[in-house]
Amino acid sequence: MRDRLPKRILMTADTVGGVWSYTLRLARALDRYDIEVIIATMGEALSPAQRDQIQRLSNVQVRESTYKLEWMQNPWKDVQAAGEWLLSLEDEFEPDLIHLNGYAHGNLPWRAPRIVVGHSCVLSWWRAIKSEDAPAEYGRYKEAVQAGLRAADCVVAPSRTMMGYLFEHYGAFENAVVIWNGCEADRYAPGKKENFILSAGRLWDEAKNVRAVCACSFELPWRLCVAGETKHPDACGNGEYRRSDDQERSDSEVKYLGRLNDDEMAECFGRAPIYALPAKYEPFGLSILEASLSGCALVLGDIPSLRENWDGASIFVDPDSKEQLKTAILKLIHNSALRNDLAVRARSRGLTFSMERTGREYLKVYQTVLGRNNPRLHEESLAAV
Repeated sequence: MRDRLPKRILMTADTVGGVWSYTLRLARALDRYDIEVIIATMGEALSPAQRDQIQRLSNVQVRESTYKLEWMQNPWKDVQAAGEWLLSLEDEFEPDLIHLNGYAHGNLPWRAPRIVVGHSCVLSWWRAIKSEDAPAEYGRYKEAVQAGLRAADCVVAPSRTMMGYLFEHYGAFENAVVIWNGCEADRYAPGKKENFILSAGRLWDEAKNVRAVCACSFELPWRLCVAGETKHPDACGNGEYRRSDDQERSDSEVKYLGRLNDDEMAECFGRAPIYALPAKYEPFGLSILEASLSGCALVLGDIPSLRENWDGASIFVDPDSKEQLKTAILKLIHNSALRNDLAVRARSRGLTFSMERTGREYLKVYQTVLGRNNPRLHEESLAAV
């Protein structure tokens, strides 16, 4: 039987965080195979910068919503309404394949085959951050995720660690494939390095643990720069943090860059000699990959997923140890040979996570799923894959 590819894919996307970057990169990679992607957005409304990103992709159409996602507070009416909306999009576009970057809608009565990609989940996040099981109030969430995973024709995760979390928390399911995320290496490159430390992530995100780097800042000879949102819309009722005296002291030493667009972030990575992200939970870590390609020496949280990807190419620290984090950063500041060596190792490792490879691996999954279900297809040789 000749190899076959989908002609049109309906793909869901969260507009906040790494899933958005992942979605655009994958859509761009699929363009070379003449695959059209209809992106259905949920969560926050698209920003002007995101609309500009979409307009640059010739193979993408977008349908926008602001339905709550399954991990948000009291989402279930929105999840149901979003499901009805997604099924209407299937009627409108007649896609060959459904690519879901969330779980709950995997159990919808789709006509086309569906894959579910597990980027992260509440139960594994809770275990990693709180060191205990999620409370009973997440029972409905667990049931929805479990049903979506079991209904999928294939489940994909961005690391073996994340796939293990899915099996651990939701039980066994068939047809599981690990596909590491990728990045276009030509978009990130080492520049002229300056004397500062870079970290990136929303400050209220306990998983990224950026505030741990901030807490060290007044004991470091180089300035710390932090890219990402500094205010949480629900924090203290008005978007402000209640800071301790130590936090006030460290914050005075930090340069907050705010939310940067892709080009601004790439430029910042290029100038930074050290990237610190002592994450407590990070199923893959796109910002780490971008930093590695930009020639940054990496200081990362010592957790299984980051060991999986960056062992031998990073300094690892206990995410709960301020002393380990401070010592690691100081070692890199004062030892340029070590810093340069780790930067070279990180870039070499980062180059293995190419977007071309990621695209090929997804095409193989699409092929397999479509071959089992035999939906409408157009034939395309994979000789160039």
